[in-house]
Amino acid sequence: MQPRPGRQLERDLSLLYRLALRMGSAGTSAELVRIVLDGLLEATRAEVGAVLAVRENRELDLLAYHHRDPAVQTYHKVSQFLSGEVLSTREAVLAEDVSRNEDLRQRESLAELRATSVICAPVVFGEKILGLIHLYCTSPPANATTTTDAKACGLDGDDLEFAVAVARQLGAALHQLQVQTELTVENRALRDQLRVESELVGESRSIHDIESQIGRVADTAATVLIRGESGVGKELVARAIHFSSPRKAGPFICLNCAALTETLLESELFGHERGAFTGATEKMVGKFEAADRGTIFLDEIGEMNLNTQSKFLRVLEGHPFERVGGNTPIKVSVRVVAATNQELEASGAGGGRSARTCFSGSRWWKSGCRRSGSGRTTCPCWPIIFCKRFVREMGRRIKAFTPAAQTKLREYHWPGNVRELRNVIERAVALSTGTVLDADDLWLSSLDAAGPSPLVEAAYRQLSLADLEKEHILRTLAHTDWNKSQAATILGIERSTLDRKIKGYDLQK
Repeated sequence: MQPRPGRQLERDLSLLYRLALRMGSAGTSAELVRIVLDGLLEATRAEVGAVLAVRENRELDLLAYHHRDPAVQTYHKVSQFLSGEVLSTREAVLAEDVSRNEDLRQRESLAELRATSVICAPVVFGEKILGLIHLYCTSPPANATTTTDAKACGLDGDDLEFAVAVARQLGAALHQLQVQTELTVENRALRDQLRVESELVGESRSIHDIESQIGRVADTAATVLIRGESGVGKELVARAIHFSSPRKAGPFICLNCAALTETLLESELFGHERGAFTGATEKMVGKFEAADRGTIFLDEIGEMNLNTQSKFLRVLEGHPFERVGGNTPIKVSVRVVAATNQELEASGAGGGRSARTCFSGSRWWKSGCRRSGSGRTTCPCWPIIFCKRFVREMGRRIKAFTPAAQTKLREYHWPGNVRELRNVIERAVALSTGTVLDADDLWLSSLDAAGPSPLVEAAYRQLSLADLEKEHILRTLAHTDWNKSQAATILGIERSTLDRKIKGYDLQK
């Protein structure tokens, strides 16, 4: 067949290229179909174009149509015979002269349309027919005096080839939009499922930020510290982390560290053997052992005694533990999620240095590191070593630290030694969404970053931690005229904890 006079292959390719770009930018199927119809009527001589979806039982559902004459508001479907042929053969059909075709000229739908030429092309992706493209021209204009003039107004082979190319592009684009829609629905369902399981309710930016952090940290094995005032839902966040993690089939064990004395807390955490102390009439499995292959949630971690913290820290580092009164090493696989309403950096006792070592930012190892001229301990290799380790464990794509991050690591005082550094890097890797770690990704203690504590610069007095805490609580109570609620707020502890300490230290007004 001879190409249409004056029509260039370059023009067709250019139109098809521009149309493909516009199709790729469509966000909905309705927008996509509109773009396709506009492009088809621009590139061909069709007066009417339509896109129909193929439903069950080969039923056709009109998605959209376009007529060159805006005054025409009605669309008539092309012959079911023609559509059926295309659906059966999966091949496009061109009827250049309907009046000369014995099978078509008797079809009422075509006669009603006054169609002179018709194109019907299948929209296919893979083995599935998603829809049909219909293009047709109506009766030739009144000034068409010859058969040649009439044919010049109709559709031809070039139009057919263009329509087939567009139909193939449309099939791929419709499939891609369908996949995106399914993923969006699935993502929404998973978010709803997380919200139901975790009991987190809300649509605010803060809630979304928390959910985003939960999603990023849940798949890792990182130890997590949740900070916030009493009653804000720290346990709900801990549950969300557990039930969104690979450990969700395992146990979720909770323990309030503020509700137990030192002896009972150690027994609850690690268990005890029969006869370990007065009243230990039976062997008891501790919370750590009970939480094997699951998660343990330690509330009010700042109230844990320093001696218990030391033993607890070894367990966090992967060492086995022993029950109270026992000598058999026990090793478990437990993820630790802790919570506190205290500023662990500022805790003089109870929360103290060890609690920060376990959970707050990073710890430098001073042994074997060189000293810089400023007196700070520096070891540039350790951040890289920890980063590579956690990238490998968590499956992240982080490749380097930015210069700003390197400066921040180098200028920090690192009062917590190598464990503090390790935890800072672990947290940064767990929450990172990029390929580099920047300064904003590194969470450091604001108290230590600001310089030495005022307590260090004060005149030294020979006081135990218990005596120091007793004195501070008494001075705080005096400052508030023994308003216990106000004093507990200043001290950053629960009112019940303050009552217990007043009784333990035998404090009186």
